Amino acid sequence: MDVHHIDGPQTGTSAEFLQVHNSAVVARQGELVDATQYPAFVAQDASRVVGVLTYVISGPSCEVLTLHAAESWRGVGSALLAALEGALTAKGGERVWLITTNDNVDALRFYQRRGFHLAAVYPGAVESARKDLKPAIPQVGDHGIPLRDELLLEKRL
Repeated sequence: MDVHHIDGPQTGTSAEFLQVHNSAVVARQGELVDATQYPAFVAQDASRVVGVLTYVISGPSCEVLTLHAAESWRGVGSALLAALEGALTAKGGERVWLITTNDNVDALRFYQRRGFHLAAVYPGAVESARKDLKPAIPQVGDHGIPLRDELLLEKRL
């Protein structure tokens, strides 16, 4: 597997990968964000995209906007996150953070095992996003858990 950086909007296979994984447009913190318009780290196995991490840098902090792997438990997400953290550390970055939802227990496990901690809970944020921004957000998410809240996870570098 090879991980490379795209310093700008996503096109071609990485943009298609985000679309297929329903991550091209994400709702978080009261706004819709087009993830394809941000830089990314892309994991490829031969010529096939197997994972994409998009991010937004703001001063010494970096938000992981999306992180998706074609298959779990293959090291793709870990490799993408390590590539981002390495690049940020080299540039003096201090903090990586992200928003996920209360149903996403797989993401909670993944990020906590990599040094992230729960920094904030935004009760009702998903319900508001569903009503105001993205009606397609389902009522029930992973593992049959009602989708209601946003969770902020962060890691100090």
